[in-house]
Amino acid sequence: MSRLLDVFETVVIPSYRLFGLVDTAVDAYGLDPDDAHWLLSAPGLVYLQVPSQVIEAVVRLESWSTLPPEKDARWFGREEVEVEIPGGDLGIYTIDGGVQEIPLIIPSPGLYKMRWQWMFNGERGPFISPIGGARTLQVPPGQEKELAGKEQYCLVQIWRIAACTNSG
Repeated sequence: MSRLLDVFETVVIPSYRLFGLVDTAVDAYGLDPDDAHWLLSAPGLVYLQVPSQVIEAVVRLESWSTLPPEKDARWFGREEVEVEIPGGDLGIYTIDGGVQEIPLIIPSPGLYKMRWQWMFNGERGPFISPIGGARTLQVPPGQEKELAGKEQYCLVQIWRIAACTNSG
């Protein structure tokens, strides 16, 4: 059974349509935006592309012992990625603000899976897609409690996975 190990919630001010979660031991720079994906990842970092209309985003980070249960909500988007966390200390990254260390505890350095889920505040839109060409996003009614008056709410669930090994 999966256990919630730690939680940290903060407000992020994205810059250049981007914010991310990075291992403080890696260089957070040099990942180019991709016009086809909301999430961008490389060893030690995962970035979420956001509409330029997002001024403030509420970000909830959860560290889990194993695969966490799905949270029932009206998510606009949901993606999962595997990422190597070599140092074990995480930070929130924005281009303008750099890396801000966060107190979220993860079990140890290693290979992790991250589930990113996000919603937008339809009352604060319209929002223009940062991927796939400039088009207005159709935003379903959201969870006003999670949005807390901000333009976006993002839930990031993180759990350790065993590295695959080939024997032979």
